[in-house]
Amino acid sequence: MNWQAAIEAAANRISGHVRRTPVADLTLAGHPVTIKLEHMQHTGTFKARGAFNALIQGPVPDGGVVAASGGNHGAAVAYAAAQLGIPAQIFVPEIAGPAKIALIERSGANLTVVPGAYADALDAALAHEARTGAMQVHAYDSPATLAGQGTCLREWEDQGLDADTVLIAVGGGGLLGGSMGWLNGRRRVVAVEPETSCALNAALAAGAPVDVEVSGIAANALGARRIGGLCLGLAQETGAISVLVPDSAIAEAQQVLWREARILVEPAGATALAALLCGAYQPAPGERLAVLLCGANVAPEPV
Repeated sequence: MNWQAAIEAAANRISGHVRRTPVADLTLAGHPVTIKLEHMQHTGTFKARGAFNALIQGPVPDGGVVAASGGNHGAAVAYAAAQLGIPAQIFVPEIAGPAKIALIERSGANLTVVPGAYADALDAALAHEARTGAMQVHAYDSPATLAGQGTCLREWEDQGLDADTVLIAVGGGGLLGGSMGWLNGRRRVVAVEPETSCALNAALAAGAPVDVEVSGIAANALGARRIGGLCLGLAQETGAISVLVPDSAIAEAQQVLWREARILVEPAGATALAALLCGAYQPAPGERLAVLLCGANVAPEPV
């Protein structure tokens, strides 16, 4: 598949529906980095890009759309559907958390909270699709979703990205896959996962997607039990580097972003930076680094 052409088409398709998120050059915990503040996107994550691309590309049946999500994808699909006047049914697991559940509820979509993890929500969404004929908007493993998410890196390069290496958090692989599809090996990509939610790392070791156990502070955003096949194929083709970080490093990265830059992100949004701070990824001298901040849906403490 010509991913760059698909991403270019997606960018034209969703123009006017998504924000052009800002970038900044910062020094965080002694590391000079270029960051993209994609957590400032509609609904607090990059996922609005894939949602709008899938819904506009359509066609959407009379049954509307259905999506399973750890929270962020569901919020994005609900928001895009509301903007486009399309009925939406969203399934999330109980671990989604109150901030993300409330975000979906405010969109006006039909919301069902199911016991278990993301895989259980996906089972419920697939059953709804079979029963109603609704269009399934997969969180990460579909060409429309991947192409939409890839517009983030396309936009970043259009903003003058000057980096040898881009660090990106990965759960199911939509953002990472879209990013690799756009970059096509032109920059080093470091895929960062929590040690306790590491579907891509396990798949790269096995040579194929495998099921993993999912837990930890970022599980409601990065907790895919199995990596998407599209992302895995792109990682294998482009030679993406896979690293794992502990929950403690993710929490510390959140604190660094808030303490040094007054940026508030959820654990998933800090995961890419955690790899740099804890040494899971060690850059060469003079290596120019970019870090993608992907999500902000955490409930702030009362002041």
